[in-house]
Amino acid sequence: MPNHWLMKSEPDEASIDDLATAPRQTLAWTGVRNYQARNFMRDAMRPGDGVLFYHSSCPQPGVAGVARIVGGLAPDTTQFDPKSPYHDPKSTREAPRWLQIDVQLVRKTRLLALAEMREAPELAGMRVLQRGNRLSITPVSAEEWAAVLKRLGA
Repeated sequence: MPNHWLMKSEPDEASIDDLATAPRQTLAWTGVRNYQARNFMRDAMRPGDGVLFYHSSCPQPGVAGVARIVGGLAPDTTQFDPKSPYHDPKSTREAPRWLQIDVQLVRKTRLLALAEMREAPELAGMRVLQRGNRLSITPVSAEEWAAVLKRLGA
């Protein structure tokens, strides 16, 4: 049974439109610099898992589309690039600290805004709605997944 995830991205860095226009509508999810989020990628995410693609740190945050994990777990290439804002000089190719995983578009949706999510009692337990949650990747329960898809008409 596949898992479900919410993955946050700042739209000026990687938006749902970027995913839609990428080759094979697939992007490497790079730049994760939180150990718990990295561990979700390493230990729990599997090809076929569902993803709520969430735009964050923007005027209108919220779920902008649905995607899926399609594999490609590998060392995050940005950690080795001194010109990248995600460069980690302590990470080596022999012992990389950070990972990336491939995400593929299923469909772009209307924006399910954060404010609308907060008003939905069935979504009250979502980690993205909890105070102080800053993780870029969070698990989503099967019930939350179904409730979000229903709200999106998907």
